[in-house]
Amino acid sequence: MTETSYPGPRLELVDVHKAFGPKVVLDGLNLSVAKGESVVIIGGSGTGKSVTLKCILGLLHPDSGQIRIDGEDTVGLRGAERERVLTKFGMLFQSAALFDSLTVWENVAFGLIEGAGMEREAARVIAIEKLAKVGLDEDIAEGDPAGLSGGMKKRVGLARAIATEPDIIFFDEPTTGLDPIMGDVINNLINECVQDLGATTLTITHDMSSARVIADRVAMLYGGKIIWAGGVDEIDECDNPFVDQFIHGREDGPFALEVT
Repeated sequence: MTETSYPGPRLELVDVHKAFGPKVVLDGLNLSVAKGESVVIIGGSGTGKSVTLKCILGLLHPDSGQIRIDGEDTVGLRGAERERVLTKFGMLFQSAALFDSLTVWENVAFGLIEGAGMEREAARVIAIEKLAKVGLDEDIAEGDPAGLSGGMKKRVGLARAIATEPDIIFFDEPTTGLDPIMGDVINNLINECVQDLGATTLTITHDMSSARVIADRVAMLYGGKIIWAGGVDEIDECDNPFVDQFIHGREDGPFALEVT
């Protein structure tokens, strides 16, 4: 992890807008994440959670607004400047997104070898250590990811996310596709790994069980904006009708349900 003397938020989105033609997805989104904080963005399908994440990562370019990492506006960075920022990030993808052409340990070590230029043997040692962190034995290291269960793939993905010891880790629907027991395992592993690193995390999910375990603070995204944010311990007492409907999974409420 890198050290920074910047006293403000580690991650900050300021008045971010993004539209695709006439469809407005982000409409003045503001959000800050402090150093060492775990923030979870909740919201229904199509509310812009993934677009928010892609804008932060530079996969999409916001139409306007700022995305600051340690106080530096990263919107519009290209080439080596974008790569410099990306070295601060780790990512656990929704589907784990493992490379079938690489062994398990090579997947975990991908950022170390390809990003940091580390020698393969040194990277393998770190990969084995990170696999152990997520409860996986060394004997799977030379195996093919295709032979792993869904839960094991998620754990390998988590090991890869923490392998470079990043400052900021992003989790994209970390429990999607898992049964409740394995989902709980992944949530607890996320907490343990993040606490060990002291990393800042931003998670997008619609799974309130996951949010309750891994979040310090929860932010509700609706209509392209954060309409409520507060401590995870405050959410059940929240009087925002959108939040109340979402966390309790009620059909009746202010959400406009599209039926096709």
